[in-house]
Amino acid sequence: MNTNEQDDNTIYLVVVNHEEQYSIWPKWKQELPLGWKSVGKEGFKKECLDYIAEVWTDMRPLSLRQAMKESEEVSH
Repeated sequence: MNTNEQDDNTIYLVVVNHEEQYSIWPKWKQELPLGWKSVGKEGFKKECLDYIAEVWTDMRPLSLRQAMKESEEVSH
């Protein structure tokens, strides 16, 4: 962990987009970027990144997962 991360007292929000991709966003910025919504988890950077590592188990975008599932169904 570098010095900047050790001194980071920023509270972050865990956010997700329509493709079910996760990220963090500084809470003080208040307005989320277009297309992102809060999942209700907030905390220091490490807490938020640990949460994301726990819940985001399939990094493929939602549209790709759906297309692959449809392709499997058609081929069977």
